[in-house]
Amino acid sequence: MARTPARALAKASVVAPPLPAALADELAAFIEYLRVERQLSPHTRNNYQAHLEAMTAELVALGLTDWGRLEASQVRTLVTRMHKAGLAPRSLSTKVSALRSFCDWQVRQGRLTANPARGIVTPKQGRPLPKNLDVDEMHQLLNITDEQDPLAVRDRAIMELMYSSGLRLAELVGINLVDLKLDDRQLKVTGKGARERVLPIGRMAVEWLQKWLKVRPLLAGDESEALFVSSRKQRLSARSVQARLDGWGNKQALNAHVHPHKLRHSFATHMLESSGDLRAVQELLGHADLSTTQIYTHLDFQHLAKVYDSAHPRAKRDPDAQDDE
Repeated sequence: MARTPARALAKASVVAPPLPAALADELAAFIEYLRVERQLSPHTRNNYQAHLEAMTAELVALGLTDWGRLEASQVRTLVTRMHKAGLAPRSLSTKVSALRSFCDWQVRQGRLTANPARGIVTPKQGRPLPKNLDVDEMHQLLNITDEQDPLAVRDRAIMELMYSSGLRLAELVGINLVDLKLDDRQLKVTGKGARERVLPIGRMAVEWLQKWLKVRPLLAGDESEALFVSSRKQRLSARSVQARLDGWGNKQALNAHVHPHKLRHSFATHMLESSGDLRAVQELLGHADLSTTQIYTHLDFQHLAKVYDSAHPRAKRDPDAQDDE
């Protein structure tokens, strides 16, 4: 038997016969509650109504005649049918959320003893990842050789550091001079939830940060704390970084929109491709939702630095450099 496409399923719900009065009246009362008590906008109320009417029509087809008799098995069957029909996880989650809110209201009104939609799990929503730049594209982007322009030196130092250490934009603009330890090739950043972490810095990033620090006084003025400053002699803003990166993407003839998170994603992708060490990359990125194995294993900085030095395309040591050890 051929599966019914999601679009056809939704359309069928729209043109279906009128809902039974007992069910429709309860929906209307709920929408009125959203208007009066919740004071939701007409747009939001219309969305609730459309989602609930579509799901109610399908529940009627499954035998529902009274909201007081709605069972979790019916909701589960409906969710399964919609999922198999190809309804996107996000749309399905939105519809189930609307039904869950309606049933919560029914419980408060005393028409349901428990919410049959409360324990229903919808398929996980796929979280689209931004496209990364490949290694050749990164080299092309970072091929900025103008050392006479302080802004160009600053911008290359920014891009080298973001790609070198997988920084978030907020982390980058929040860096202070005291957070940077170039002799140790280390950087302290403050991530989400005010969590601090220490990151290694690649050789190329160190080189361009040193160049930036030499010309920084030309722009810094009275700004004594921020690592990166603007031509207005103040801490560089996130919006300015976004605009500058996009501009360099065009100047370097990249056939791709360049934004800060793309550099972070490129860092993670290239590190994983080279090392295969997912836990190390997660630690370097500062993710709060680490894999379960990280409950039992905490990576120390020495291991992170070792993985980093051997894997990152622009962190590998200069073969001509002499080790101090």
